Amino acid sequence: MNSYSIKDLEQLSGIKAHTLRIWEQRYNIISPKRTDTNIRTYDGEDLKLVLNISLLKDHGYKISEISKLTMEDMAQEVLKISTKPLNYPDQIQGLTLSMIDLEEDRFRQIINVSVQQFGFENTMINIIYPFLSRIGVLWVTGSIGSAQEHFITSLIRQKLIAAIDGLDAELISGSKTFLLFLPEGEFHELSLLFANYIIRARGNRVIYLGQSLPFDDLVFIYKTKQPDYIFTSFTSVPANHEVQPFVNRMAKSFPASQLLLTGFQVVGQDIDIPENASVINQITDLLRIIGN
Repeated sequence: MNSYSIKDLEQLSGIKAHTLRIWEQRYNIISPKRTDTNIRTYDGEDLKLVLNISLLKDHGYKISEISKLTMEDMAQEVLKISTKPLNYPDQIQGLTLSMIDLEEDRFRQIINVSVQQFGFENTMINIIYPFLSRIGVLWVTGSIGSAQEHFITSLIRQKLIAAIDGLDAELISGSKTFLLFLPEGEFHELSLLFANYIIRARGNRVIYLGQSLPFDDLVFIYKTKQPDYIFTSFTSVPANHEVQPFVNRMAKSFPASQLLLTGFQVVGQDIDIPENASVINQITDLLRIIGN
């Protein structure tokens, strides 16, 4: 069972630790466990409870009213809220709960409503991307396991592929060719798929090579197609000490292309960027290069 501190709950829910302690004492709404040294610890059920309370509270429910709800009633009230047209933070909170409980129907309801309200691209930029950042925090604190992470990223991947397949954008005058790939051994594909979507949506050509591409195959395609841009993401591969040599090899092997690099291994890292390369820190950087 996952275990984390009151500070972890504060970071994940936005509710101050002091407030959580007051609720514990006044309403007995949360019952943390205690270590031998009397330090509060919380489990996955506590996390879901606090996230539910946070969402209800943001929508006008008083804590005195919430404390009287059963867990089933609370879940029903949260479901009503998270499937209505709402602000971005509410949808992110709802997605977090659907991931923790492995609720696919709830995930689809939230995303479908968001797309209707904001459009697919804005849903990705303002809801899915911040949600993915929250997944990172949940992973670090041990609040979710690999099954939950795989569950939710698989659903997001399905949505992206469907959106790409549904595009009907014509090539624009002066369109550019973008080659998209992940290095051999790299399988974190969501940022690559979204780049595929926004590049195609703006009337450019995409050569999508996907996950775990051997470098020699990349060289072959480069010589054949001579793309204007090569986009890739480094999340877990190559290893930290191998990133600089890999970037240098790309710059030397593909001198006629502009390299667009993103991912945990390059963003904010001490990497020497070659003249024909740029780091994509945020999706807005890519939009600017494409011409939005």
